[in-house]
Amino acid sequence: MALYSRSGRPRPQSGGTEVAIWYFMRLSGVALFVLALTHFSVQHFLSDPKDQTADWIFADAWNNALRRGLDWLMLVIVVGHMTLGMRTVTMDYLKGGKRVLALSALWLAAALVLTMGTVVVATVKLPGN
Repeated sequence: MALYSRSGRPRPQSGGTEVAIWYFMRLSGVALFVLALTHFSVQHFLSDPKDQTADWIFADAWNNALRRGLDWLMLVIVVGHMTLGMRTVTMDYLKGGKRVLALSALWLAAALVLTMGTVVVATVKLPGN
């Protein structure tokens, strides 16, 4: 009897793109954990939550290029992790035309969310400024 059970998808043996995706999913999961804890700590421990309104986010939090950069990095990694995770599920369960349609919709949705998020993080300013 094994002392532990292996969970998750085994490392692909074929190499190439599938192995790169397999490693990205593991590394991005760890990165998201660290980024989410950093985001939470900055938002709720270093800043007073009672002062946090939409105006505060635009005027104070996003007035700092580092915080905008961290938020954008988290967005990019979340979208990449989500897209490749859904790609894996789609590849496992769909065949033929349904797979092509689902993957096309997935990549289009990911590009749209990433584009909209990037525009917001890069350009939003406090009204009146």
